[in-house]
Amino acid sequence: MGHSLLDVLHRSGNFIVVNKDCDCLINSDDPKKLDTVAHKLSNTFPMLSNPKLFHSFYFVHRLDYSCSGALCVALNKAACAAASRAFVKQKTVKYYLALVRGHLKDNILEISKPIGKDYREHGSGTSNRMCVEGPHCVEPKDSRTRLLVLDRGLYGGEPATKLLLRLYTGRRHQLRVHCSHIGHTIIGDYTYSNRTDLLPPRMYLHSFRLVIPNEVECLEIQTSDPFTEEQLDGQWVVQENIYPLNEDTYHLLENWSKQVDSAD
Repeated sequence: MGHSLLDVLHRSGNFIVVNKDCDCLINSDDPKKLDTVAHKLSNTFPMLSNPKLFHSFYFVHRLDYSCSGALCVALNKAACAAASRAFVKQKTVKYYLALVRGHLKDNILEISKPIGKDYREHGSGTSNRMCVEGPHCVEPKDSRTRLLVLDRGLYGGEPATKLLLRLYTGRRHQLRVHCSHIGHTIIGDYTYSNRTDLLPPRMYLHSFRLVIPNEVECLEIQTSDPFTEEQLDGQWVVQENIYPLNEDTYHLLENWSKQVDSAD
């Protein structure tokens, strides 16, 4: 996978949006690392590479190493500033797909739990592990995620749920921490399964839809779904379809109110 070609979802004079591979760094300070997004961009579009930038391109947001999906790269300073403002002001709309362990009881759920650094791990200097607020959590910041169940089924014969995740804040590892917090760790997440989830070939988290409203060029990008039964060669089997991936489902998730579940 390290030398796979770039999957370009959008290209203009202002932005390139790529479908990042899982287990791929965005950039690296090590010039010998040839499998980063930055290196692939330089190889594919050498005329767009900016020698004045340390990593040759303006990366306006990040995706975890293990996470695949839509990644926006700006091609000039004005586009970078405009897109970055949209992220800082939380005007972007970010949807992810995930397969998680177990069957969620609720079809729609909102998690508002502050996230900070896990002192027990950061103290060792070897981990970027995060945690929800508690005695070991350093500098927790407000974090908000909304989850919608697309399908319930089995992964490798074990109960699993396919989720559409709406990210409202952008904390490090936010979706991974929030899913783990409610007892439904993302399948293949080595870190938040306490280093036990070793068998899956990847972590099943994917940046699926990215909307960046800005004054230079408004972007609305969606990838294909990498977590279908066909794509996963039968490892994932749907038993119950709850919501389809369509505009009505996005609308439902955006406009859902926690009052709906007030009976809980």
